[in-house]
Amino acid sequence: MKAVLLGVGQAGGKLTTALAEFDADAGYGAVLDALAVNTAAADLDPLPLETVLVGQSRVNGHGVGGDNELGAEVMDEDAVEVLDALAPKVTAEAEAVFVAAGLGGGTGSGGAPVLVRELNRVYDVPVYAIGILPGRDEGTMYQVNAGRSLKTLVREADATILLDNDAWRSAGESVEGGYEAINASMAKRIGLLLAAGEAVEGVAESVVDTSEVINTLRAGGMAAVGFASAPAAEDPQENVTTVTSAVRSAVMTGLSLPSATDADAALVAVAGDPDRISRKGAEKARKWLQEETGSMQVRGGDFPLDSDRIAALVLLAGVERSQRVEAFLERARQAVRDEREEKPDPAAAFENDEIDDLL
Repeated sequence: MKAVLLGVGQAGGKLTTALAEFDADAGYGAVLDALAVNTAAADLDPLPLETVLVGQSRVNGHGVGGDNELGAEVMDEDAVEVLDALAPKVTAEAEAVFVAAGLGGGTGSGGAPVLVRELNRVYDVPVYAIGILPGRDEGTMYQVNAGRSLKTLVREADATILLDNDAWRSAGESVEGGYEAINASMAKRIGLLLAAGEAVEGVAESVVDTSEVINTLRAGGMAAVGFASAPAAEDPQENVTTVTSAVRSAVMTGLSLPSATDADAALVAVAGDPDRISRKGAEKARKWLQEETGSMQVRGGDFPLDSDRIAALVLLAGVERSQRVEAFLERARQAVRDEREEKPDPAAAFENDEIDDLL
């Protein structure tokens, strides 16, 4: 899938950089171009991408301080500037635009839904979001921001791929080191998803291509992507278990949104040397995924690569009914209640505990 990337806010800019670098290093050519947008100049300076600083008349390059309503306002005011910078990058070759953002911070959570909305108005290609959910330890404000932003983002985007920070930060890891590792893991997953059908080596029996990815994401709502790999024997007959185990691991332990296995649609791509991929294993894995997700829309195919390993890439779409998502949303609702208790509002009597739309 030929894609243009747009990183919004600090986390979005870093993830976009990691994704663009992964694609360039692998030589897939799936990422056509990338742009980073922020209200804080200091967060844009280290990025090796073209950047746009927005909100200068309001915050003078110092960021919005976690205020996602302000983030939405300044992005709405400067959206034309962002679209003008992005326009030369979204050529006729582009098949999708991906907007990446951390949903806890002010610029990402407030600005990403605005840009997704505007992009959908301008372009005919799908506009997907990559949303990073804040961890439990990131504070009440981040939970509230993410709850409101996610509700709006899912409505505006063609599909929203989620990354759960809680699941991917290792115990004892530094904050900076932890986020770098998370970005690398997510870049591999999204990068391979974009590369499907782009720069393959060898001849596959059934190649996963862009149309398969788009048709899977057409289910809309929230999505998750998983990955796992294992050494492969030269004889494909010996790799039946290798293929099925890789697919199971990608779903059970390698998803960007863990435990999100109740899905409306799914796609599984088995990557590796076509001569080593077991057809029987691929078919068994596909049937298992159908049973595990409860979906009748399970697509599958190969991703030919020159490798002595077999890898599984799994995309699940329509995972909003999963326990992991509900647990996060309940955390966000509780954060809203806690915030209202700390700051009494005379209008609170007319509100309920549901998360309000950001826009």
